[in-house]
Amino acid sequence: MPLLEGACREVLDRAEVVAMVTAGEDGPHITATWGDYMRTLGIGEDRLVIPAGFYRQMEANLTRNDAIQILVASRQVQGTMGPGQGFTLKGRGRIVDSGEDMDRVRANFAWARGALIVEITEAIAHL
Repeated sequence: MPLLEGACREVLDRAEVVAMVTAGEDGPHITATWGDYMRTLGIGEDRLVIPAGFYRQMEANLTRNDAIQILVASRQVQGTMGPGQGFTLKGRGRIVDSGEDMDRVRANFAWARGALIVEITEAIAHL
């Protein structure tokens, strides 16, 4: 069963900011991107492709430990206790600089040096 469906997909379709956390030698490293960037490249059933500009620390962290967590939220999606819904997406990430995903990134984001590929393994709703 796809993980990025239902309320999670609604949030992904409306999120303005996407926060991403990797584990570094000195602790957590957080970075972000715009939801529009992720949507431009298409949201898969269990996979995200995000244009990578700098992301040097994230890339180093993912080389050592490919675990990544992503926080997405939107007040435009009805939650269980009122307006607003969020999800933590857990998965495995890598940054690539060639291939089909990178070709799609380059076609839409000339400034990107790579494509962040995230294979989602878990989607946790924030109630």
